[in-house]
Amino acid sequence: MDVATSRIEVGVRDLKNNLSRYLERVRNGEDVIVTDHGRPVARLSPVDASTSGLAALIEAGLAQPPKSDRRALPKLITATGIVSDLVAEQRR
Repeated sequence: MDVATSRIEVGVRDLKNNLSRYLERVRNGEDVIVTDHGRPVARLSPVDASTSGLAALIEAGLAQPPKSDRRALPKLITATGIVSDLVAEQRR
């Protein structure tokens, strides 16, 4: 059995009671499908930083990495009265 492609299903209660055991299986490459009353509702799968969505887009040439990690902060707004009065005025 190839662990990278194996998949198991687990109910919410069993997942809650044995979370550490299922997280260990996910660390080992398995997908865990979480079910609620027998219906699939979520998937736990291993995180691979090298195949993040942004990294994949950058590799495909569809996106560019940011030029810096810093964003410009928006200009601060100064209020000239009570904020609740300003909100009420905007609603009129």
